[in-house]
Amino acid sequence: MLVVEMKGITKRFPPLTLAIDGVNFSADRGEIHCLLGENGAGKTTLMNILYGIYSADEGEILFDGRHISIRSPRDAIDLGIGMVHQHFLQVQQNTVAENVALGLRCENSFFPLREVRRLISEVSTRYGLGVDPDARIWQLSAGEQQRVEIVKALCRETRVLILDEPTSILTPLEVEALFRALRQMVSEGRTIIFITHKLDEVMALSNRVSVLRKGRLMGTLKTSSTTKGELARMMVGKEVLFHLEKQEGVPGEVVLEVEALTARDDRGLEALRGVSFKVREREVLGIAGIAGNGQKELVEVLTGLRESSSGTARLMGEDITNKPARSIAEKGVAHIPEERVRRGLVPEMSVADNLILRSYGSPPYSGGFFLDKDAITRNAEALITKYGIMTPSPTSPGKLLSGGNIQKLILARELSGDPRLVIAVHPTYGLDVGATEQIRGLILGQRSRGAAVLLVSEDLDEVLALSDRIAVIFEGQLVGIVDSARAEDYKIGLMMAGEAVGE
Repeated sequence: MLVVEMKGITKRFPPLTLAIDGVNFSADRGEIHCLLGENGAGKTTLMNILYGIYSADEGEILFDGRHISIRSPRDAIDLGIGMVHQHFLQVQQNTVAENVALGLRCENSFFPLREVRRLISEVSTRYGLGVDPDARIWQLSAGEQQRVEIVKALCRETRVLILDEPTSILTPLEVEALFRALRQMVSEGRTIIFITHKLDEVMALSNRVSVLRKGRLMGTLKTSSTTKGELARMMVGKEVLFHLEKQEGVPGEVVLEVEALTARDDRGLEALRGVSFKVREREVLGIAGIAGNGQKELVEVLTGLRESSSGTARLMGEDITNKPARSIAEKGVAHIPEERVRRGLVPEMSVADNLILRSYGSPPYSGGFFLDKDAITRNAEALITKYGIMTPSPTSPGKLLSGGNIQKLILARELSGDPRLVIAVHPTYGLDVGATEQIRGLILGQRSRGAAVLLVSEDLDEVLALSDRIAVIFEGQLVGIVDSARAEDYKIGLMMAGEAVGE
């Protein structure tokens, strides 16, 4: 029985963007319905209409067979529709419990946070999504913040739960736990609408799958009657390589040397404890680990965004420990950050201006007191074409781009200067198969060019596919470093849980 039906949905964004073009979509009670499409295909926009963030220009929505008007997320929540967004909607200064309490009706009005903490504890225990109710959001890693959003949605009485890329920064064990929880919810009669770029997840989890391309519905299929190859062709209109060919590389000189590095987190607790490793030319060193085990602090120390307590970091033999971020960038360190919107671009600035943030003070973009707008535009047009950035124009604000196109923008800016060291954190988080293929190819291209690459990712498949060596981090320490050619995913998974595993 249909619980949600969207008919002829059309959405335009001025001046020229047709984001959704006459889409029909439905979801049954007790099913998991996956929504696929390239970044910018309209998946999130369509679900934002169902959740009340946007209003459709044309079309109608039926819920339990009756026509409804959803004018705000409050209307959606009252109907029993919940949504976990790809980019977290959280109050950074508030605690986890306070964020979960927003919009939650508590029976105990005298001690609401006590009740919220109880709910968080019950949901965390039931679904294996452990979070600290008293931690403040700004203190958490992206992976921990993702878990907060899932817990927030599960604490509400939702009949239809929309999940926008919920597994992108979860470990395999966490993904399995989430899938068990979703199957349990479906068995209880709830409906799950699951946006993902991972075709393995579609095949393993869903009952049906709908594919969008450039705002149009390409088709809705029973998952049991389709294949990964067919879905990929529907998404991007061409064949997609699921396994990139990684050529054998001969590592060269040491580019980055980290020795006995220690650092504290935002709460003043020791987050890195004596971390040591080396990354060479023509080598990808993958850092694997569950979110919150020191990866964030390690990257911030190496890019000048956090001071270390002790230890050293050297770039081509030069000490860069606790140097300013600008100085480190000028020495040839490219940074693809974990939080691409907060750290990777200035949302209100144009695409063209975002593309020169590393080099705006140098020729040909700067001449004396004024910027050369023509040179900036030519640079933007060249990079937009080279990296396939989908934007209405170079003058469009960066905030209007989809997540995948924001990531392409960041890569275009960071890699265009031929860096010596590339620090890439969750580089394909939330991206479709086409964009993932492109970005992984760009990373391997930097390796072939002679750069050293430090890859930080909780996507174990990505780490195994791209890395020459894999370093596993747990509670701020390296459990071990293994050659990827001899690495086995289940052993890496055990190491990510803190267990030392022999060769």
